[in-house]
Amino acid sequence: MRQLLVLFVMAILSLSVIAKDNFEQGKVLLNMGDILSIRDRIAPINAIVKSRLEHLLPTLMREAKFDMWIVINREYVEDSLFFTLVPQPTFAARRTTILVFYDQGPEKGLERITVSRYPISGFYESKWEGGSFEEQWQALAGIIAERDPKKIGINVSKNWPVSDGLTAGLHKQLTASLTDKYKKRLVSAENLVIRWMETRTADELEVYPHIVSIARRVIEEAFSNRVITPGVTTTQDVQWYIHSRFRELQLRPWFHPDVNLQRKGDNTAKEASFHGRSGIIKQGDVLHTDVGFCYLQLCTDTQEMGYVLKLGESDVPAGLKKALAKGNQWQDLLTDEFKAGRTGNQILAENLKASKKAGLFVSTYSHPIGFVGHAAGPTIGMWDNQMGTPIKGDWKLYANTAYAIEGNIKDKVAEWDNEWLQIKMEQTAVFDGDKVYYLGGRQTQWHVVR
Repeated sequence: MRQLLVLFVMAILSLSVIAKDNFEQGKVLLNMGDILSIRDRIAPINAIVKSRLEHLLPTLMREAKFDMWIVINREYVEDSLFFTLVPQPTFAARRTTILVFYDQGPEKGLERITVSRYPISGFYESKWEGGSFEEQWQALAGIIAERDPKKIGINVSKNWPVSDGLTAGLHKQLTASLTDKYKKRLVSAENLVIRWMETRTADELEVYPHIVSIARRVIEEAFSNRVITPGVTTTQDVQWYIHSRFRELQLRPWFHPDVNLQRKGDNTAKEASFHGRSGIIKQGDVLHTDVGFCYLQLCTDTQEMGYVLKLGESDVPAGLKKALAKGNQWQDLLTDEFKAGRTGNQILAENLKASKKAGLFVSTYSHPIGFVGHAAGPTIGMWDNQMGTPIKGDWKLYANTAYAIEGNIKDKVAEWDNEWLQIKMEQTAVFDGDKVYYLGGRQTQWHVVR
């Protein structure tokens, strides 16, 4: 399995390098040759899922001190967690699917059981041959009693949606099936679920850079003369170009792309929540986009900036270059505060303090990313709350977790008669326990439309 994943990584990296070189020379656009077909994605996805189940999950269950974890899903009301635990292609839970994880100890390892009408071959051992709905729950109760776990995790949570996937009806059915002895041992698996969702394995980090580079290359296409004709093309046209490109490449956007512009005269300091305007793109405009898609079960979230040259200009104005450099400075100040064990709120406070000392006007609102776009883990500010957020902002930073390094800076631009410009930035990165690395690089130069 590991060999299969290595071969897969070598293939996509070689394709990525070739395509990147060609793209920079203006010869070809990103194409399906850089991306696996839907059919060919199944093997690497399932290799990663099995590796996570075999190696990561036992560690996390012991870390959270759970003897047993029960994940119950009913067809068409599945939560996102379910699809990270089962092989692809899986489109639904199919009636009621019950997954049971029981820790037999370091020597025997983790027992993975399914109590479901349909087997999940190669990933779970089936312990029920089928029957009525009532018999399915009786089978689950028997499995629990036979193993006698002292602490049973279930997915209920007040504060973390990703840990709250057990529906009220299924929770009621579960408790009705158990004796008082085991009802008392049911506890929220909140911490376990967050750690499962936020932790990136070595196998995932092999492919994540390729995934993020796709997002950046589509932006590079969109913010070019291949797509934009000043005075004709609208911001909506570029939005739909990006959306259509993702669909053409068989990539699933997790939100509709945003494209907006700033223009001399907007003076962004007038509005604390300035977003940018839409409409026809003209010479001298500053462009911004926010895009995100998921591929191989990992999501991206990327924001970059572009500039439309005016007649007679051959380069981006110095004031804009200075503003972008300040944005990179803000990124460095933020990622310098990433220390294992710190909370998101602590990182936010230190970043705002350092930014103020450096004379930067910033707003920081970074978030975890992975199986979903706005993922579980430490929240580092919100765009509408720069004071820190309780509970989610209090979650601590762990190694091997990924983040959208997101925020903005404002700077006065000399070429705009010292009016304010907003630089909005976002790049997907990983914290390895010591440093933060941008998985697909980061923007340090403007995209230019001539």
